[in-house]
Amino acid sequence: MSKRSTLFIRIVEGKNLPVKDITGSSDPYCIVKIDNEAIIRTATIWKTLSPFWGEEYNVHLPPSFRTVSFYVMDEDSLSRDDVIGKVSISKEMLTSKPQGVDGWMNLSEIDPDEEVQGEIHLQISVHGDGEIPRKLCCKVLEARDLAKKDRNGASDPFVRVRYNGKTYESTVVKKSCYPRWNTSFEFELDETSTDSLLSVEVWDWDLVSRNDFLGKVLFNINKLQSAKQEEGWFRLGPDKSKHSEYEGTLGSLRLQLRLRDEVVLPSSHYKPLTELLSQSVGSQLNGNWPDLIMLMDETTTAESRQEVANNLVKLFLGQGLVKEFLDVLFKLELEKTTEPNTLFRSNSLASKSMESFLKVAGMQYLHRLLGPIVNRIFEEKKYVELDPSKVELKEAGCAGLHRHQTESDVIQQSCSLLQSYLSELLSAILQSASYCPLLICQTFQQLYHRVQESFPDPEYRKVKFIAVTSFLCLRFISPAIMSPKLFHLREKHADARTSRTLLLLAKAVQTIGNMDTLTCCSKEPWMVCLQPAIQQGISQLKDFIIKLVSCRESEDLELQTRMSLHCGTMEKEGFLFLHRTKDKCMPMTSPFKKYYVTISKDTLSYSRTQPSKKTSSISLPKIRAVEKVEEKCFGSANVMQIIWSEASGQQETLYLDCKSVNELNHWLSALRKACSHNTNIMSCYHPGIYKADRWSCCHQREKTDSGCDKTRHGVTLQEWYDPLDTDLEAQLIYQHLSSVQHAMRENNYKVREQQGAQEADSVRDQRKADELTKLFSVLQDLHDSHSAVEEEERLKNKTFFLELQT
Repeated sequence: MSKRSTLFIRIVEGKNLPVKDITGSSDPYCIVKIDNEAIIRTATIWKTLSPFWGEEYNVHLPPSFRTVSFYVMDEDSLSRDDVIGKVSISKEMLTSKPQGVDGWMNLSEIDPDEEVQGEIHLQISVHGDGEIPRKLCCKVLEARDLAKKDRNGASDPFVRVRYNGKTYESTVVKKSCYPRWNTSFEFELDETSTDSLLSVEVWDWDLVSRNDFLGKVLFNINKLQSAKQEEGWFRLGPDKSKHSEYEGTLGSLRLQLRLRDEVVLPSSHYKPLTELLSQSVGSQLNGNWPDLIMLMDETTTAESRQEVANNLVKLFLGQGLVKEFLDVLFKLELEKTTEPNTLFRSNSLASKSMESFLKVAGMQYLHRLLGPIVNRIFEEKKYVELDPSKVELKEAGCAGLHRHQTESDVIQQSCSLLQSYLSELLSAILQSASYCPLLICQTFQQLYHRVQESFPDPEYRKVKFIAVTSFLCLRFISPAIMSPKLFHLREKHADARTSRTLLLLAKAVQTIGNMDTLTCCSKEPWMVCLQPAIQQGISQLKDFIIKLVSCRESEDLELQTRMSLHCGTMEKEGFLFLHRTKDKCMPMTSPFKKYYVTISKDTLSYSRTQPSKKTSSISLPKIRAVEKVEEKCFGSANVMQIIWSEASGQQETLYLDCKSVNELNHWLSALRKACSHNTNIMSCYHPGIYKADRWSCCHQREKTDSGCDKTRHGVTLQEWYDPLDTDLEAQLIYQHLSSVQHAMRENNYKVREQQGAQEADSVRDQRKADELTKLFSVLQDLHDSHSAVEEEERLKNKTFFLELQT
């Protein structure tokens, strides 16, 4: 059994942001933090006060997280980025709205006294009995993960303890966010006060300016006297909550958030549900209707259809039945369709499932297909415009030294460029038949033949091609061209000029996918200059589809291996800058060297070139921690460390320097998920480096010191290359089926009533009723299992609190 919290985040857009640049605009981007740990940075939208991002993320979180914060920043090339404002949302708020949060939220001013983080380790006790005056003793041991207030990337913290009008201060620990004091303070206990408080404050000492507040903890001494002693790590809180005078004047941020807490039971609990779904899919092989899948199609609402489709696709991928599942949906869709022009154009369960399947199974194919042409467009940054009403001559520049371009010059050059891009893309599509995953080829093959069987007349000869292109071009290739960042083809969004070029290219691909040049040119007559290229593209795309749907499982083994679906295997690769420590070797000024790093099934390997015969590797099961490194160590905020144990037992560390916070968190997530089942994971680590015979974070001199900060292996980003987790998908499907169980019961009652009136269909009706009865029984068993787990957890918590009180 495991508990999993997943937070869906969609950063939609902003509006009415304040001006931060001398140009009268701003260059906004967002930083997303989970409990003060930055995990996401959106793209910068240049020169706008109403940016649109439209970026989506799924973040896996530990159940102990408290807040998610969104910081809107203004990017500056020459100085530090300006902070515009922030939105903070507590876990309690997200939990109270299971349907999710969706709306505009005002940005608030950032108050330094509220921007606190970290924990402090305290031991508070009351001494003395009888005639001896009782003493209140506060022992300050250490702190961790304090806010960085100084320009050197650290702080100079000291502690101020207040009680009953008296104040004591500790010594200052220089340049550390992980200080250790081990200092005790004693106060005479005030027996008469009814609401006496002990205040423990942490401050950053500054020589010239005023000291910066780092956080505080308050204790009620009357409650403490009954317990005699209290010890532990306490989270630092803000000084006070202020009402900002800028509330509502810093602009707004539109967010969509949904927190989902799932208790995933052992696999054996989900086996009856997966078997029942698999039997429903397999029933069509025996000539029977897949009643359960059909009923799910009928009862799934438009709001939940995309999520349900994604869960079903991943579940059947894990069962090896995704091709059969999609075939069932194709048949159901064709049964309901009378007009071929509307086939697969609605957001039905079939359309959403096929869309999810292509994203899960075809992302590597998509990257290989579109990567070169998308990179070319980004690098060339040519001005392209076909619509005369949108041509801007100042953007186009000059054709020669003495002659400005005319509108017709711009359109003619734009047409030539688009024809060049389209020609390169179509050539790549034709060649891609040799490396398209075999499972995708087979799925398109069965779709092609199903449509051909349903519409055999000569007048519908194009329908079978359009059925394939409606998914391949309209729902997969074109959206990826228009938004390459959302499909992980580029790290940043395109600027306005490049976006327009991508949009025009995507329009051309959509027109080819629709296989109808006349309709497009009638709606947008300025596209007519591309008509010859589009007409040729339609012919090429038909050749590609015929080749794609002609694949056979009996083809040679090498081809099948090349076309196989890499799903369920953790794989990530790319160039990074690495530095490996050896003994007590102090890192040099620039210790990092460029390596090609690959994460495979059970190994992390790195080499100077790709590919290379000389490769170093680390066994993933031997990794003990994957964590971030303090910025002050290497002068970069995007450095991570991998700590592992050699066969001899010696502990080694590898440092990786990433280009951005997003790349850093992608590699952190990939490695943390690959090592999620390791048994020797460290509970604490050093976020600094061992230099000059001491740790830079906490100044401890023992190199084997256990660590001054706790590991954060619970925070990961969901990626398209993540391994399949069929237990989680089964749990999510169970949740959905439970929510529509009432609608299914009504359908079941109608079936039973119809059995008496329609004897001809009584066999099928009885089979459908039996299938639903089995489903309700399986859902009840899962409900009982979850109830038993909740009761066990409740008793465990009750026992814990009783022991604590004792």
